[in-house]
Amino acid sequence: MASKPPVAVYDACVLYPFHLRNILIQCAFDGLVDARWTDDIHAEWIRNLAANSPGTPISRFETTRDKMKAALPEADVTNYQALIPAFSLPDPDDQHVLAAAIAGKASVIVTWNLKDFPASELEPHRVACISPDDFLVGLHSTFPDLLIDSVKRARQNLRKTLPSIDEFLTALEHQGLTAFSAILRQKVAEMA
Repeated sequence: MASKPPVAVYDACVLYPFHLRNILIQCAFDGLVDARWTDDIHAEWIRNLAANSPGTPISRFETTRDKMKAALPEADVTNYQALIPAFSLPDPDDQHVLAAAIAGKASVIVTWNLKDFPASELEPHRVACISPDDFLVGLHSTFPDLLIDSVKRARQNLRKTLPSIDEFLTALEHQGLTAFSAILRQKVAEMA
């Protein structure tokens, strides 16, 4: 791999949607990105998913978290809490994400909540903020064949409910990955 993978904090909102989480974890497992997260980030996506899935036991989401942590043990960021009070973000509940980025030596925060991470607050720390759609499009520009292989593996990991390629891409579109899905639709033959 000629290019060094980016170090990226995955915000809770990108770990919440199933297919997006699956792709982001697979990309990190395959070495296309050096993922970062914290126990606070995990607690947030689990809490929100449990609130919106009342019939699903929280232990199921905790098992998912534990599998993620086991697959990517280097992703856990600790000792970031002391940095939190130094920031002034529009949503104070997001300050822990910026603190994790700094403590985890990340250059990017992958989030849907771009407005909550103004460049004026991030630039002094050499951190940028990007949507998961733009992040995956950028990974494709850097690692085109490797990323397609990674997405193919992410789909094939869904052994219980293996969706067709079209169903998988439609699900990604519904999760907001419109530009990335358009790229994938051009590569359907490679994803089979």
